Amino acid sequence: MAQTLDWMREDTRLILRGELENDNLLPLWEAREQASLGITSLDLRGLTRVDTAGLALIIHLYALATRQGAAVTIDGMSENLTALSQLYNLPDSLLPASNN
Repeated sequence: MAQTLDWMREDTRLILRGELENDNLLPLWEAREQASLGITSLDLRGLTRVDTAGLALIIHLYALATRQGAAVTIDGMSENLTALSQLYNLPDSLLPASNN
């Protein structure tokens, strides 16, 4: 049974917690426009698991936020998420992780 995915806004930070997988990301996908509105930080520290669908959603959230003109950081990218993005040979510009 998949763990739930929770997200919350804290000022201009979008904080994700739990598992970001195909089985449970639909609510966030449906709220993506509102969830990404005005964010400058995408905080992934609370994620315990991310599959390829979750990776795609993170990339999409980042793209939505940057299209609004703000500089957006991605904080807390795990080694597993970094390895998954490297496995797909994604350019660093799609997921520019900060040092936080």
